[in-house]
Amino acid sequence: METAAMFAGSLPGLLLVSLGQTMVVACLCFDMVRAMSVPSSHRRYVASTVFRTLAVPSIFVMAFSVLVDVILGSWLDLVLAVFVMVAIIFRFHQDTDEDNWWKGKGRKLAGWARRQLAPLGGVAPAMG
Repeated sequence: METAAMFAGSLPGLLLVSLGQTMVVACLCFDMVRAMSVPSSHRRYVASTVFRTLAVPSIFVMAFSVLVDVILGSWLDLVLAVFVMVAIIFRFHQDTDEDNWWKGKGRKLAGWARRQLAPLGGVAPAMG
């Protein structure tokens, strides 16, 4: 656990944390664009697609930030990071009926994975 906090304080760790926080800000900005756009518009479609794409990695970035804040004992940062993480999770689950590129992709991706992982059709003939 302490190694994660030490890595977050190093130069590569700070760069990764900065990139992660930038992604979180972009995710929240696209959510704001989605909320302010006209329903069924192209702008809302794009904003919803980008938000749904960035939401899950943003949640992981915030979870790592929460973990580092717990280790370092930075309670104000912890409260703010938990608030942002919960807000992203709430917004991610709130508007599931939005039209975006990901809508319906779950079944298609699951079917593709089943086909890829299925055993081959026939039994190979014995060499003899």
